[in-house]
Amino acid sequence: MRSVVGDLGQVVRHSMFIDGRFVDFDADTVVVENPANEEIVALVPDGAAAHADAAVEAAHRAFGSWSSRPAIERARLVLRLAEAVRVDAGRLAALITTEQGKPISQARGEVDAAVTFLCHAAEEARRISGDIVASDNESEEIQIRRHPYGVVVALTAWNYPLALAARKIGPALVAGNTVLLLGHEITPLSGLAIAELADKVGFPPGVLNVLTGKGPVVGQRLVEHPDTSLITMTGSTRAGKEIFRAAANRIKVVRLELGGKAPFIVMEDADIDAAVSAAIAARFANCGQICTCNERMYLHRSIADQFLEKFVSAVRALSIGDPMDDCDLGPKVSKAEVTKVTEIIQRSIAEGATVHLAGGPLTDGAHHKGHWMSPTVLEVSDNGNAAMQEEVFGPVATAMRVDDFDQAIDVANDTSFGLSAYLFTASHRRLMEAPSRLKFGELYLNRSNGEAVQGFHTGWGMSGVGGEDGAYGFDGYLRKQTTYMNWA
Repeated sequence: MRSVVGDLGQVVRHSMFIDGRFVDFDADTVVVENPANEEIVALVPDGAAAHADAAVEAAHRAFGSWSSRPAIERARLVLRLAEAVRVDAGRLAALITTEQGKPISQARGEVDAAVTFLCHAAEEARRISGDIVASDNESEEIQIRRHPYGVVVALTAWNYPLALAARKIGPALVAGNTVLLLGHEITPLSGLAIAELADKVGFPPGVLNVLTGKGPVVGQRLVEHPDTSLITMTGSTRAGKEIFRAAANRIKVVRLELGGKAPFIVMEDADIDAAVSAAIAARFANCGQICTCNERMYLHRSIADQFLEKFVSAVRALSIGDPMDDCDLGPKVSKAEVTKVTEIIQRSIAEGATVHLAGGPLTDGAHHKGHWMSPTVLEVSDNGNAAMQEEVFGPVATAMRVDDFDQAIDVANDTSFGLSAYLFTASHRRLMEAPSRLKFGELYLNRSNGEAVQGFHTGWGMSGVGGEDGAYGFDGYLRKQTTYMNWA
């Protein structure tokens, strides 16, 4: 079937969207399951290298006419897509919850974010600019222009399948590139939904193509193909390294938004209630499956007991249940994820962690089907503990006590990741020092997570290269050309 519209209780076989149409290929299928109950909700093509080649050919062919359109015309189509997403918000939110598992209110928030990403990208159309620089020679000037790269490969993670797609395709298209979108095989339906809406609002054939299948097959071919020019990927650090290697032979431009291990520092002068509330939101939203999540808490020794008492009480109050009923915590996205998180908990305890709240896999009663976990709260005394060094990406909060601000900064920076960090303090000096002392691309000072579309979402170290959002993110989809214009 070409359409992703329909009863989500029925198993529907979907097609890839290539060159302006939904194409049925002779291909194996990938099963899409509902993580809340393990029911099969869809089948999508398990794409092969040949399917990637066909999509690249279509995108390459469409690039010339698309890039020659005035940017404002490209933006108008992106705005039409944003409006189509907004109108279809209810169905899209249900689709996200069905394939990914986040509570329905959070899925609605993801749809709103997708609309915002697309609208903000469209607003950049009239801001594409260049420079004229004085030359050292008579009758000459130096002109610096911005041009689209060509065919962009957009690879997205499973934790925000709709928003991450919009975050990439919006600016890429407005900048004049054509796009090949490959969502994670666990959550491919959101990308196909965007393809259907793009087709409905009138995008020309080949401008946006949406494939399905596995990253090591379809994704690798897209990255290695000689006619793709820029790779933008959100996902794990492991996958980012593989993409970097695959892109190296042709020196592709690569933008990677990868894993994180965000420290959450609470000093002795912090507003404890505000810090607890922010720590809960930053740890347990989307069942802890956010790259900017509160992954490790550093608590000043004088307030640690007070903070942990309130924090554990708040965690106990979180509801776990059917994500369509809008609980606090839905399921993890897959069985493999449950196994991974459980193994980290077990190793952390074996390495000496104290258990403040015992959680872990839920397998009985209402949770006998699905990938469920209850929250775990740990405390460690060694910053080398597994829960303090490895990205958990699940409902596990781990705390460590520190003696002062200097120690908090030292242990916060003791990581190979560099995506985000949090600090709660009333000290203006500490707040002013934080940007130069915390080695992370994104800081949340006296607030919880949630980046703004006009900001710049960027990671340092093993958390990635490049970045997204705002003027800096948009500019990443344009390359520069210098012309020495002499009229003597």
